[in-house]
Amino acid sequence: MMLRKKYRLPEDTNRSRVGPRLGVCVLISVVVILAFWVFRMHKASRGTNAENTIKPVMPQPYTSAPSAVDVIATPTAATHTRVGSYTIPTGQLESEAQFPRAPRTVFEAQVALVRHGISPGVIDGIFGPQTSAALAAFQSKHKLRVTGQLDAQTKAVLKLDAPPLTNYILTAEDLARLQPLSPTLLGKSRQSALEYESALELVAERTFSHPNMIRALNPNIDWDRVQPGTSVVVPNVSYPTGPAKAAFVRISLAGRWLAAYDHDTNLIAYFPCSIARHARKRPVGELRVTAIVPNPNYTFDPANFPDSAEARALGQKLILPPGPNNPVGTAWIGLDKPGYGIHGTPAPERIGRSESHGCFRLANWNAEYLLRLVWIGMPVYVEP
Repeated sequence: MMLRKKYRLPEDTNRSRVGPRLGVCVLISVVVILAFWVFRMHKASRGTNAENTIKPVMPQPYTSAPSAVDVIATPTAATHTRVGSYTIPTGQLESEAQFPRAPRTVFEAQVALVRHGISPGVIDGIFGPQTSAALAAFQSKHKLRVTGQLDAQTKAVLKLDAPPLTNYILTAEDLARLQPLSPTLLGKSRQSALEYESALELVAERTFSHPNMIRALNPNIDWDRVQPGTSVVVPNVSYPTGPAKAAFVRISLAGRWLAAYDHDTNLIAYFPCSIARHARKRPVGELRVTAIVPNPNYTFDPANFPDSAEARALGQKLILPPGPNNPVGTAWIGLDKPGYGIHGTPAPERIGRSESHGCFRLANWNAEYLLRLVWIGMPVYVEP
């Protein structure tokens, strides 16, 4: 009685229940904490495995440096700087003696695919639908199991024959061609050319890359104040030099891709492609190449753009000068359906993600490569 009164314990009937309840609560808490700790340790151990399977993800908005795997994965290198999720060399680039070797990252796989004539879209280090489709095209070409994944079998065949990075030196000629782009069609028609607006845009397009990739590789460059002789770390990309010509081209409307083949139906080149926004403007069947024009100008006819307030206000046709920011980019391949063609674009990062008024749109560098493969009269098969 004295004990109960001093500490104000509950009646005996309640006291007999408190102890067991408290013990059960403590036991449950301990089990939950242990389970969470085991889960975190297991997850961490999986994250350190360099051979984790790469899974496709949806494209991310390009508002900052892409979230991706390391660009460089050279365990023997001693001087590397980490920039966000990228690792870039601060000293010498990788030695030629280390090649050929299998690609270790998504970035390296994208570079290797380009060297095989297969475009993953803009090089950005992100494993998205266009990279997955490019891997599937490579696997089909080499008679591998088509997974669209950078699996071990694909790595063994998709070899890097040279370092994935190199240096690009900006020249006085590069910087002299830069000019602002007028926001209006009339203003564009009065420019000497529709050139690159910035050194960053120029370097990105010449290396088939997203500007954010170039920024991530070169965090110390002030792109508003670059000078001739500036050295820029860039993806080391180029398309194959042959064959001379393709036999035919296939365009898949459903897959949004364009592919060129030789006379034995071997795949020569593969590119992501934008198609017409409206199904009624998507031709299906056999077309023929009627014109091959590098660096074309563009005739803007307001009648073809009835939804544009600017076009309605113009009331006249305009001739827009050539350049990478021309509406049809740096290459035009005319087809025998009036008004239709295969061409480049001033916005390569949107290829396959946006739609055109009717033509088949490629990144400028892909349209320029295709220009080397086609010939007047060549068949182009458009499939649903």
